[in-house]
Amino acid sequence: MSELTLKPELSRKIAEIYQAMAAEYDIVAQQIPLTCEGCPDNCCDSYFQHYTYVEWAYLWEGLRALDKETMERVVTRAKAYVKESKRLLAKGERPQLKCPLLDDKLCGLYKHRLMICRNHGVPALLTRPDGQQMRFPGCFRCQEIVKENYKEETDAPAMERTSLYRQMAQLESELLGNVRHLYPKIKLTIAEMIVNGPPQDIESCLK
Repeated sequence: MSELTLKPELSRKIAEIYQAMAAEYDIVAQQIPLTCEGCPDNCCDSYFQHYTYVEWAYLWEGLRALDKETMERVVTRAKAYVKESKRLLAKGERPQLKCPLLDDKLCGLYKHRLMICRNHGVPALLTRPDGQQMRFPGCFRCQEIVKENYKEETDAPAMERTSLYRQMAQLESELLGNVRHLYPKIKLTIAEMIVNGPPQDIESCLK
């Protein structure tokens, strides 16, 4: 099997998009104002699913930098996460489980954490390809602050995600090339990305 790996230029572009996200996130968080300091919740137990091969490959770029002992611990946690999440989903419950990358309340792969992990918290706007605009209210703490400080939810500042998502979609096209349409669509948790191993090229995907 042949693995999908990121060329250095593509990896750099992903890092630049993430940096732009962080800058825009911080602007909105300061305006609201929102801080994670002292928050009783932990978004790292939210059931996030991810949709791009390019981020999957970027995650594995970070995983390969872990030492053997840490990697084994992460894989063990990821397998337990996948097993338990399947059990809960089968019961009709949305899983709320600690991310396998979490070490002592901190992300063990912070530099390589994925887009949804970075965006969660502040209100956000996204314009779909059909022109419909979607608004996301942010985390529970953010919603409480907005309710207290703004007359209407839509009065609060929001992070515009559309351009960033389009840039990530372009990187997905660069990675998969002109056979992108042949790749199966993915909808995976970080735990599943770890347990499944790194993403494979189209020939391997179709076997």
